[in-house]
Amino acid sequence: MRSLRIGLGQINATVGDLDGNVAKMLECAGRARELGCDLVAFPELAVTGYPPEDLLLRRGFILDNLRAVERLAREAPQDIVLVAGFVDEEGDIYNAAAVIHSGRVAGVYHKHLLPNYGVFDENRYFQAGTQAPIFEIAGVRIGVTVCEDIWYPNGPHQAQALAGAEVIVNINGSPYHAGKLEYRERMLATRATDENVIVCYVNLVGGQDELVFDGASFVFDERGDLVARAAQFAEELLVCDLQVDAVHQTRLHDPRRRKERLEAVDIERCPTIAVSGAPPAMAKPRIERRVAEHLSPEAEVYAALVTGTRDYVRKIGYEDVVVGLSGGIDSTMVAAIAVDALGSGHVRGVAMPSRYSSEGSIADARRVGENLGIELQIIPIEPGHAAYLEMLDRPFQGTEPGTAEENVQARIRGNLLMALSNKFRWLVLTTGNKSEYATGYCTLYGDMAGGFAVLKDVPKTLVYRLAEDRNRVAGRELIPRTVIEKPPSAELKPNQLDQDTLPPYRTLDPILEAYVEEDRSLEEIVALGYDEETVRRVLAMVDRNEYKRRQAPPCVKITPRAFGRDRRLPIANRYRGY
Repeated sequence: MRSLRIGLGQINATVGDLDGNVAKMLECAGRARELGCDLVAFPELAVTGYPPEDLLLRRGFILDNLRAVERLAREAPQDIVLVAGFVDEEGDIYNAAAVIHSGRVAGVYHKHLLPNYGVFDENRYFQAGTQAPIFEIAGVRIGVTVCEDIWYPNGPHQAQALAGAEVIVNINGSPYHAGKLEYRERMLATRATDENVIVCYVNLVGGQDELVFDGASFVFDERGDLVARAAQFAEELLVCDLQVDAVHQTRLHDPRRRKERLEAVDIERCPTIAVSGAPPAMAKPRIERRVAEHLSPEAEVYAALVTGTRDYVRKIGYEDVVVGLSGGIDSTMVAAIAVDALGSGHVRGVAMPSRYSSEGSIADARRVGENLGIELQIIPIEPGHAAYLEMLDRPFQGTEPGTAEENVQARIRGNLLMALSNKFRWLVLTTGNKSEYATGYCTLYGDMAGGFAVLKDVPKTLVYRLAEDRNRVAGRELIPRTVIEKPPSAELKPNQLDQDTLPPYRTLDPILEAYVEEDRSLEEIVALGYDEETVRRVLAMVDRNEYKRRQAPPCVKITPRAFGRDRRLPIANRYRGY
């Protein structure tokens, strides 16, 4: 039986760190060679990091990326084939894969299908490829494709398979959102069975600005059976032996292929490029079959938040963060995520009680600090609050106290956190959740002030589920029960509760999901069983607070439709569908 040992180098690349990214690939290629791999594949645009965005408009960046590919080819082990994503230049620029062997680039594949939806803007930068070459590697015919190319049934992988490719290596920079992994695997299992081909999928891992990549690279055989899978949210070299002769046996039993091949194959579109011959028969190190388990839904989201927070802080050059600890569920969860991402020694908590803060909240903030092992400072805001009210006494004369006076407190807290950030170079992590950002239940230059909004894409009801799961994993009340069970409150006036302003979160969050993520109309949401007046009020809050969200810090994207990169609405907008 012919076999091919393949390595999938699931690495955490950093945009613009060309030398660092090449170094990661060289180290991983060295390990793959020691394990007897014939080929090791790395993710989409692994040389530049993904997505490089408008760096692609700089000529110097393109040239430096090409020089980095030359270095990768020159310094890589000579007797293993590398497949690595980079930016090619040939009249225009292309999202490309280099096939490297024996110190040179033996061939290049240009991505055909350029996504231009959601978080993707590839038509802004790249030209689409037209050829779908087949690379002969270690005696096996291999089609190389890039990410989106395999998401369509009639993508270039189909032509490659019909022209004789036995294995498809698909390199990816596929961002995470909750539930995407299962969809991705179902889709690629279908591609494998439809084309009677082995599909090897390698994905990026790690955070890049708002995006987080979950890795979870895998291999499906020609029957659509999962034979290998890497872990989620961790760098890994996944090694797998592919039984290539089984592809031909399966194809003999599939009469569809004969008719499709006569109709669809364009030999000129699928030239064959010889890269490396069949290696001499020799013993290889034994490898264990590796099929990592899926994380639970809550553990998956939590891991995404930890990964995205860690990489954002580290990749922009910070070591430490600071969190305003109110004793509430949101700030507690942000602190817990930060500790898991960075370590307790790199997280500071600051409690800033006001005249309206309850003793219970202050006690909870202390308990959270103790549970997480972080330094907690307490800075009462009463002196500043009193001074602000005195300064505003004349301008506000004759008016009733209201939201303006309440928000002064939030802005004092934001000011204090930013002062600490400036003084000690601590990045401020804001604590608002998606439900609050959606409805505008947050204060500009107050609780929205900071460098990174960890929970901005996490609905409030999910925050509670994450807290319960974190306690389950810890085997103790890391997140105190008093924090989980207390009614949510901003504590900016006496006896204040979130429910005074917002519908209960168990009602609010499904309405927000229907409107923000699914673009459903008022009538459609009411038809789901929600009160029309409540729905109308929620939709109005969402629409009138677009200007706030546009000024919010970046976050970790964990839903299919995050504010900012995904959902883009005009601020000056008079259309109302209700």
